[in-house]
Amino acid sequence: MTSSSARPTDFSATDSALGYLYQTRLALWYSLRRLADNDPFSVFIETLDDVVFENSDETSELIQLKHHRRAASLTDASPDLWKTLRVWMEGRARGLIPDGNQLFLVTTSEATEPSAASMLLAENRDITQAADRLSITANTSSNQANAPAYELFQTLKAEERVALLRSVVVVPRSPSIAAVDGPLRQETRTMVRREHLEPFLSRLEGWWFVRVLRQLIATDTPPILSDELESMIDDLRDQFKLNSLPVDQDILEAGSTVGAEAFADAIFVHQAKLAGVGSQRVLAAIRDYHRAFEQRSRWVREELLLVGELDRYEQHLIEEWQLTFHRMADEIGDAAADDAKRKAAQRVYTWVEESGFPIREGVQHPSLSRGSLHMLAEQMRMGWHPEFVSRLTHLLEQRLAS
Repeated sequence: MTSSSARPTDFSATDSALGYLYQTRLALWYSLRRLADNDPFSVFIETLDDVVFENSDETSELIQLKHHRRAASLTDASPDLWKTLRVWMEGRARGLIPDGNQLFLVTTSEATEPSAASMLLAENRDITQAADRLSITANTSSNQANAPAYELFQTLKAEERVALLRSVVVVPRSPSIAAVDGPLRQETRTMVRREHLEPFLSRLEGWWFVRVLRQLIATDTPPILSDELESMIDDLRDQFKLNSLPVDQDILEAGSTVGAEAFADAIFVHQAKLAGVGSQRVLAAIRDYHRAFEQRSRWVREELLLVGELDRYEQHLIEEWQLTFHRMADEIGDAAADDAKRKAAQRVYTWVEESGFPIREGVQHPSLSRGSLHMLAEQMRMGWHPEFVSRLTHLLEQRLAS
């Protein structure tokens, strides 16, 4: 049962929030479509319009986006239509929108005949008839919300109205914010293997949202360039090749902020301290453990790993560790003093810090290799001190008993 406090109210900002998210997703979809033209462009969000594409020939395409959760229609007195026309009329009057720019009203609504909107589609246009219908509406409609737009339209001469509408293209029945998943998948389908499409698109959208946010927060942030988007696609595509796996920036950043308190009782932390490792290196171990654990978990959830791949990888790590650990044990012998054992443990721990055993050739971030070793140390399947088993087994027993 849904709590009443969880239901949207008349004052809910849901529609506004969906509108902003819609802008962002549609801008990505349109940008992906444009990449195929091989013509450089720049993308602006919330500047002269909801979305603006600036082309290499310095012309611009301004896009007003209107998203509705329920079915709607663009009538001759539709607020969506007149609010949009008002933005463009004011922009042209102030010289912010040059006459040569194309103006698009992209909406989830219908544009049924014989409305003015239906006469402003990309094909079968009738500019003069659309201007006449809008003039009649501006003179006769009692819609107070549209009144400022009506007044502006009435101040235009007949030829100015036609000139304005000649630049306008209405794009009805645009996919909703949920339905745009389909077009986004279609545009990215050939970029990666079919089974990797969802995680690939998820990462591309994540980057795009962060990039748009940067532009919205800082007014001096440059526009999103087509080269920038293409470079990100190339980088992600490389991460999804057969010899690689994606390494996610959000996981790397989160690992850098993990505090030691959360892992105070972790066995791998006790392993490091038993080797005489200082607090800063222990903190680095926690960072690497967190990164490896989270990244490997995401790979598993997204089914990016082959069957048995993690088991084979961990067996490889254990075999490499055995060579180093048993070499150390042979060097110090059974009768070594505690100080010699601790120094030997530090040599093994240095091997951990310098290890480079990627799960796949293309996964070269060292944190994931070191973190995987710490994950095995957490399970007591390997250790650094010659006597780690006898000295720390009680910790594992306590954990199993709790």
